[in-house]
Amino acid sequence: MQARIQISLFKQIFLLTITKTINLKNKFYLNIESPCSEDFNKFIPTAKGGFCNACSKEVVDFTKSSPKEITDYFKSEKSDNVCGRFKTDQITNHNQQARKKKNRLGFLSGIGLACFSFFNSSIMQAQDIKPESKSEDNDIKTENSTTQKFLTVKGVVTEGGLSLPGVSVVLEGTQKGTQTDMDGYFVFPEKLKRGDVLEFSFIGMESKKVTIDRGNSDLKIELQVHMESCTFLTLGKVAKKGVYSSKK
Repeated sequence: MQARIQISLFKQIFLLTITKTINLKNKFYLNIESPCSEDFNKFIPTAKGGFCNACSKEVVDFTKSSPKEITDYFKSEKSDNVCGRFKTDQITNHNQQARKKKNRLGFLSGIGLACFSFFNSSIMQAQDIKPESKSEDNDIKTENSTTQKFLTVKGVVTEGGLSLPGVSVVLEGTQKGTQTDMDGYFVFPEKLKRGDVLEFSFIGMESKKVTIDRGNSDLKIELQVHMESCTFLTLGKVAKKGVYSSKK
């Protein structure tokens, strides 16, 4: 099931925190954490960027750096605690390339998992065949019974056809939620019911809402990105995290 959603991604200059996530091939993702409102233009100039008095640390200006220069910098052991200033498309393009390489490396193992899943599913269906409910909406389908009141909601968030990690998924009006993993996959931690609304948000992208309707339990959100010029600034912290695999 796919729910297609239009999204605008502003071409912003971000003064941000980078979350660096290393995979087994020494590739990594750059993500934004804890943005704040400090103004880079008021920082004391330094050789690499500017000094932030509020954080008492140097903020590296990457806005004129090439993709290779950014990659090489964050491969360094000294990049564990870095505040940086970026253009949004630098972050987006870097993560797209990292996801493409990761997807190529995982292609064969993905085929193996798919075959195993199909084989195992066929055995289970032969042992215990249950009727499936079908939605009239071609974009939404479910394996849950139409009489089931509470639903397990899971899905994949993508951008430009590639999985999007670090997307916040929150139940509207509450603080209950989760985030997509490195494969863009999520399982909502609590059972939901028809009419509940999930909010999907990611720094630099327009937040989107999806209403749980017709008993849909398997959501796949595709974010179609349209670049637009903007001069919005934000500041954040730097962290490095190890890669983890989703358990689907």
